Amino acid sequence: MKQKRTIFLSLIFTICIACGDNKGVNLFPIEMNEEWGYIDKSGKIAIIPQWESVGYFSEGLAHVWNGNKYGYINRKGEYVINPQFDYASEFHEGLACVEIGGKYGYINKKGEYIIINPQFEEASHFSEGLACIRMDGNFGFIDKNGEQIIEPQFKSPSWFINDRAVAVLGEDDNLKGGYINKNGEMIINPQFAWAGAFSEDLACVGIADGVFGYINKNGEYIINPQFDYALDFSEGLACISVGGKFGYINKTGEIVINPQFDNASCFSEGLAAVEIDGKWGFIDKKGQFIIDPQFSLEPSGFNKGLAKLMFGKTLCEKSPFVKYYEVTWGYIDKEGRIVYKKMKDKEYIF
Repeated sequence: MKQKRTIFLSLIFTICIACGDNKGVNLFPIEMNEEWGYIDKSGKIAIIPQWESVGYFSEGLAHVWNGNKYGYINRKGEYVINPQFDYASEFHEGLACVEIGGKYGYINKKGEYIIINPQFEEASHFSEGLACIRMDGNFGFIDKNGEQIIEPQFKSPSWFINDRAVAVLGEDDNLKGGYINKNGEMIINPQFAWAGAFSEDLACVGIADGVFGYINKNGEYIINPQFDYALDFSEGLACISVGGKFGYINKTGEIVINPQFDNASCFSEGLAAVEIDGKWGFIDKKGQFIIDPQFSLEPSGFNKGLAKLMFGKTLCEKSPFVKYYEVTWGYIDKEGRIVYKKMKDKEYIF
């Protein structure tokens, strides 16, 4: 599947979110015979596989790639916007970022015309009315009319959540993260070696010695830096690491699930994936296993009742120059039942 990835300079911004649409029948991407389509929550094929790659549905549409260009389909598998883009992303707030000729712009859901002409080096989705774009190597923000609201000046991309966006300034060997409001005013001065997006009114930040804590929208520490590693709050809890083990805290900083796991992720739909003794399973908010550790590779979080995971991954070597992994992947429901399983997909190593 064709993907675009943004390189973050020295700060990494994470947010625990579930991908996919919030309305209509829930559909999930699957691959059969090297073509992609969709299943419903029961595992029944809803849209026959016919594309070289597909995305999640968002606001009723999903981007698909026919091997040459990207377009958008509805839940019936019908083209709503014909393939014409070099790259396409999910719709957010009525607009989607697309690429034509190496430049990024935005289209509406009818695809009748380009709302914001392709002109940016990089671009993100709209969030709270603004989108992060890159011009001349720096990042700034535009509104839905394409007007530049905050001049490109920052070193890494971000997005607005609760009227705050991460703002990274400095030289490559001394970058610091702070936070701006929608007027571009620096509300929390750049001071953090690591700065995360706000989630549930708190942001995870790291200081120079690699210790993490949480601040509020005014930059005040609500949970003092004390953790070796930390993730965003999700569903009232945040994953943290102490002494090489992972557990969970609440918004007062109280440990509610003792650090005991070898690795862990955010809560999604009441469950979180955790690793113990080399196997992944899912726990509830009491720390009890709902799905026993049995998976060799980290699953995704639950999204609309299903979680995507790899059941196995085997290295194969056809020659010294041709190597690939045989991957078995699929979806499980919240009781751990396999809803869909794809046998021996190939991931080539170059």
